[in-house]
Parts: sequence; structure tokens; C-alpha cells
Amino acid sequence: MKSPVDVSFFARSAKPLTSYRKYWAARFGTAKFLPTSRAEMDALGWDSCDIIIVTGDAYVDHPSFGMAVIGRMLEAQGFRVGIIAQPEWQSAEPFKVLGKPNLFYGVTAGNMDSMINRYTADHKIRSDDAYTPGDIGGKRPDRAALVYSQRCREAYKDVPIILGGIEGSLRRIAHYDYWSDKVRRSVVVDSKCDLLLYGNAERAIVEIAHRLAAKETVATMTDIRGTAFIRRAGDDTAQGWFEIDSTSVDAPGRVEAHVNPYMMISDVAKEQGATCAREDEAEAVAKDAEAHAGSVPVRSGPVLSVRPEPVEGFSMASTSSARTEKGLTEKFRGELGATIKPLTFVPNPSLPSTIASPQGRIKVPPRDRSVIRLPSYEQVKSDPVLYAHANRVLHLETNPGNARALVQAHGTGATARDVWITPPPIPLTTAEMDYVFDLPYARSPHPSYADENGSHDHATKIPAWEMIRFSVNIMRGCFGGCTFCSITEHEGRIIQSRSEDSVIREIEAIRDTVKGFTGAISDLGGPTANMYRIGCKSPEIESACRKPSCVYPGICPNLNTDHNPLIKMYRRARALKGVKKILISSGLRYDLAVQSPEYVKELVTHHVGGYLKIAPEHTEQGPLTKMMKPGIGSYDKFKQLFEKYSLEAGKKQFLIPYFIAAHPGTSDDDMMHLAQWLKKNGFRADQVQTFYPSPMATATAMYHTSKNPLRKITRDSETVDIVRGEKRRRLHKAFLRYHDPNNWPLLREALKTMGRADLIGNGKHHLIPTFQPLVDGSYQSARRKNSTTVALKTTAPVKGRILTQHTGLPPRDNGSGKVVAGGKPGRKPLRPAGSR
Repeated sequence: MKSPVDVSFFARSAKPLTSYRKYWAARFGTAKFLPTSRAEMDALGWDSCDIIIVTGDAYVDHPSFGMAVIGRMLEAQGFRVGIIAQPEWQSAEPFKVLGKPNLFYGVTAGNMDSMINRYTADHKIRSDDAYTPGDIGGKRPDRAALVYSQRCREAYKDVPIILGGIEGSLRRIAHYDYWSDKVRRSVVVDSKCDLLLYGNAERAIVEIAHRLAAKETVATMTDIRGTAFIRRAGDDTAQGWFEIDSTSVDAPGRVEAHVNPYMMISDVAKEQGATCAREDEAEAVAKDAEAHAGSVPVRSGPVLSVRPEPVEGFSMASTSSARTEKGLTEKFRGELGATIKPLTFVPNPSLPSTIASPQGRIKVPPRDRSVIRLPSYEQVKSDPVLYAHANRVLHLETNPGNARALVQAHGTGATARDVWITPPPIPLTTAEMDYVFDLPYARSPHPSYADENGSHDHATKIPAWEMIRFSVNIMRGCFGGCTFCSITEHEGRIIQSRSEDSVIREIEAIRDTVKGFTGAISDLGGPTANMYRIGCKSPEIESACRKPSCVYPGICPNLNTDHNPLIKMYRRARALKGVKKILISSGLRYDLAVQSPEYVKELVTHHVGGYLKIAPEHTEQGPLTKMMKPGIGSYDKFKQLFEKYSLEAGKKQFLIPYFIAAHPGTSDDDMMHLAQWLKKNGFRADQVQTFYPSPMATATAMYHTSKNPLRKITRDSETVDIVRGEKRRRLHKAFLRYHDPNNWPLLREALKTMGRADLIGNGKHHLIPTFQPLVDGSYQSARRKNSTTVALKTTAPVKGRILTQHTGLPPRDNGSGKVVAGGKPGRKPLRPAGSR
């Protein structure tokens, strides 16, 4: 079965990755690991590198790591590629360890944005880094893309710098920066890179490498899709573009004067600086008749005047002057016919006439030569409404089939320059995806990270590598369009799927070559587990659609929801010799899954390891509409299928729902209702996620502007409730962890303020109890450990303080067979804090 992407126009709109003639250095062959030192270069027989990739991650030669994919892709094109991983950034010397690159530096902050990697949503510094050996934090600088670019420029001033990775993708235009709480310039301006590649960069990086190798200058490479660069005023390469001005909102239309309903038609005309044509013509005819009695009057032509807009309640043909005009016209028609000509309206020859629109239509410039001018950096920095407008325009221009180029001005006067952004890259075909994932990856961290035993499993373990060590990526992209997520901005919403054979080959390679494999594949997935080979039924609609989501507010009727290719691959994979278990760990789009009960049955019966994580994110419509997520009813449908097939399989399995606190559009009442839903359904959320405003996300634009970019932006458009301030963000997080005694004082205060003190009590229907045990306020990050334990201290009695059942006095046995608590006989023993 062919992928929907393969039959779309995307499959024939770009030069295939395998069609380039290999560079001469291909004679050196394939390296087991791309070199990271001069000694490794010497061992390969290289005197220099053609391309050097600088990355903020440890070098793991695996297709889940961006620098490995780009490095191996360029190597397959015949180039000599070196890696500088997590260099010391205090000087330029570490950036010279491999010598001067012949073609360019490729710079990336890594698989994660460096600021998100370093700081929590509460602005606290993380002590860990999953992409560093030993899980040690602080091995990359803040805003690594800027720092690395600067050091590369210092190392070799004349070497082009090509910036890529997700940090560059999410900062390609002026963007709100959560950590500094201000709008920052495009990363292209701040980094002073020569080109920025956004999205999946295989096509662009291969084309750039071959063009540079052919001695073309990087300044002329303004026609490559998926790139951003700077143009200054008067640049010849900007000629021939049709600019569409989108630098403002609420442009005023025609101003209509208020009309007095008691005025006659001629009076209305005089008010508007015109005259009534009927009265003028009648008067002119009468004067001609008097002056030329008995002879034919001679006139130079008709009297031309501006006819006023018709006034409601009046008829232009119902006046006495109309009757006079009629009589006079009949009398002198024969005499005046030779000299008076009627007005004739003809079509505008500059506008093409069509059958549907006889008067013609405005000619639209070709999309491939159109550029939309966004509000400038200075405008969006000072005006939140224009920021929301720019964000909306950018998200409407993300379909590779119809997206137009964008341009945004930065600076004024002598420092003025434009950041140009070309349309998104053409998605890879299935054959190209197979080519990328079949490259000769070593599938392990670089040997330099091994411990004294040559192992990567202990002190030098890289958690991100450990997580994907036995997993397989089967697709890219996501058409979900969740506003808080950056996948669409980076990978796009067109699903790019591998072939079944390619996936099976990778599973066999893991089985045969990866150390420590015990027979279990930890994941067959991607950004979403069940979007494999799903796409638009119509290639024409797919290439023209501008919707931000294919599954919100409901599943698009043009979307193919067939899960059979995925079911077939699951069955074939688990039948492989030596494979005992295949689990699905990627997030599941449950509203899509319920369209195929057979898929849910296959998943639940064979591929759930006791727990399955899904992300309803919330239960209330207010925040869900701002997230572009389905209602909780879809979750309930999936839960019914999940429990049904688990029962049929004789397995005790559980759903782990994920929720977001403090998302734009979430009220305190919304979080309270979510907490009630959680308690009613027996959930105690441990991995609590507070909304994290990542650059360029639609929800981040809401957070910064209090406007909703999902709708047309005007000065008076919808205002979104934003959760700001540490106290309110902590409250929303506390509602998610209603079962944590540390949160009860805050929740009690909030519920009383909200007029919901009825939820405070010791009954099953209450949200939190009235009593407060002694707690130390400790909380361990779920990122370090998958479970959180609230440590309750057993405190010794303090002189002068009376202990009661509410302040920690333990129950005691009085010898009567009944437990006495707090010195009062006959009471039942206290339940441990947090018990139900």
C-alpha cells in the first residue's frame, strides 16, 4: 500500500536526496563514528573536514539524534563530516580542534531548546541534562545557538555558519521569550548566521553543501525552501517579488455619512457635494426649449453628475420631477437623440472577465513569488495585538503546498534589515525516509563517553540514549495542531512515514547489534504513535488546506483514518525471531484511535506493558478550545474500549492520563472541576505538567498577548484568561495534586475564596480534608524519578505544645482492645496522610 504522502504533489515537487552526484571525498568510505578529534581524523586518512557540526548534545550516533542524522546524510553525499559535541564555550579554541572546515560550520543547540533543557516552567535551574553523559546539567550555555555561532565566527571569520535544530526553528521570527519576559529579535539577526534551516533540514543541507562545494557563495542561496536569511535594502535578489502588506490590523473601510431621513433626494445629493441627475437633465431640457423655441437645440453632451446612494424609504422614480422628466423626454426625444448619448459601462480591460464574475476579478500574484510582510520587530515588541497577528499569519503559512514567503523588518535607519523566511521544506517521501533511517548509524554513544569498563550503562549513562536505545521511529510530523506543542512548527503537519520493510530492518539491527537487547522493543512510534501512513485523501485538498489541525474541532472528513498498515506492521514485528515484546510508549491520539476499534484491540492485547499514557490535557471546554484538544468524551470512549479489550485479554492494565495546569484560557473553576474529576475517577496525578511557553507556539502567543490567534485578530477580538504570577500558577498545579498534603493549605484558602468551602471535609465527596498532618513540604521532580513520595516526618513532642490528632499525635493502644487517638478513647485509628 502506498503512503498518502507518496501520491501527493509533495512526492514530485522536490529533487530526490539520492539524485546528487557524490562529492569527491566519498573515496574515503564510511566512518564507524564521525570523528570528534584530530586523532580520529588521522585514522580515517583525512587532512581536513569539509563540514563540522557543533552540537549541544553528547554525540550519539543514532537516528533519533539530529546531529547524527545530518552528519550521516552529508557523509552519504561524499562529504567529510566532523562533530564537536558540547564544547567549552568560554573561548574559540575548542571550536578549532578539528581545524578549519572547507565548506561550513553546522550549528545546533541540540535535540532540545537550550532554555527549556536548562530551566523548569517555574524558572528554576535543572540539575540534570538527559542529553549529557552522567545526566549532568550545565554542559551547554543558555541560548546555545547564539553562543556557538559567535564562537565559530571567532574561530574562522570567513567560514559560513549554517544554523539549524529546534532552537533555531522556533526562533526564526521575532518571538516572545518566556525567560526574559520580552520579545526578542529573530535568531538569524542575533546569531549573525549566514543561513538558518528550520524544520526537517535534510533537503536544504544537502543542497547547500553541494552548492558551496561548487564554489557558489552562501549569499546567493536565497531560493532554498525551509531557510531564513537577512536581506538589506536594495538587495538585487529581492527583485521580482509581489509584497503583500500585513503589518496592521483593523484597517478602516469606507466612512459613510449619516443621512437625515427627512431630506429630499436632491437635498441628500447636495449634502454629499453632488446634484440629482434627473432634476439637472429636466432643467437643462426646459432651458433649451425656451432659448431655441422652434428650432433643434444644440448641446455639447449630457450633464454628468455623481448619483447618491439610495436612501432607505425613498424611491428615485416616485417623485413629481420624474414625471416631468418623462414628459419632456418624450417631447424632445427625436430632436435630442442625435446629440445626447446614454452612458455606457464597459468592463475594465485590466481585469480578466469570467463567467462566474462577469465584471472580472482581481488578479492574484503567483504564490511562489509572493511574500507577506509581517509587522516589524519594533511593532510586535511594543504592540501585543500585532504580535498575535504575526503569529497567526505565520501559522497560516505552514503548508508546504501553498505557503508563501514571509519577511519581517528588524531595525531602522542604517541598521535596518529584513529577515526573509522561505516556504517550508517539501516533506520526505517514504523512499527518502527509508534512505535516511537506513544510513550506517553505529546506534550507540561515541566511545569517548564509555566508562572504564567500556560501558555506557553506569556513571556515564546518557538518559536520552537509554530511553530510545531499543525504540524505533516510524514516522515524522503531526497534524494534531495542539497549540502548546512545537512539533508542527518544527516537523510540519504532513505525516512522513517509513516503509514497513525499513522498520523491520531496524528492529532486526537492534536485535543483532545493540548491546543489552533482551527481546523487548520499547517503542514503535514517533511524535504520535498512531498517525503512521495517515493523511489527506485528496492530494489537491492536502496541498491547498490551511487548517491548523486535521482533528479539531472534529476529525476532518478528508482525513484517511485507516490504521490497517500500522496493525500489519505490529503483527509482523512481534513475529520476528528473537523479539519477545513490542511496546508502544509514544503518546497516543485517542480520538483517532477510536475510529479503528481493531487497532485499539491489537494495541491493548499485545503492546501495552501494564500502563498506557495518553494526554486528554483537561476536562473543561474553556482550556480545551485554547489547546485545540477534543472533549473528555473522546477519552471516555477510548477508556471503554481499553477496558473492554483488556478484560477480554485477561490483563490488568491502566491508562495514565496527562494534564496541563495553568494553560491560557484556564480559570480557577476549570482547575477545581478537573480536580473533582480526577478524584471521582481515582487518579492521583504524579507527573504534573505546568504550561511552559515555548517560543512561537500559538499558546505562547496567547500567554504574551491575551489574544486568541486561532481567530482573526482585531483590536476588539477575544481576550483570553492568562494564568500569570507564581501564586496562581502554584494553585493550578496544586489542584492537579489535590492528594498531596503539602497543597492542602493553599487549596483550603482558594476554595473558601471561590465560595466552594463545601469541598473541604473528611467525606468521600470532599476534595481535601479539614485536618492537616505535619509535612516537610518536600517534592522530588518526576523527571528524576517516575514517582513522587511525600515524606512525612515523625516529630518528637515539643515542650509547651499540645499534640492533637491534627498536629501529629500518633494513635496508641490503651490495652482495652480499642485504639485511642489523641488521648480520647473510643475513636478509630487515624488513616495515614493521603489515604482514601
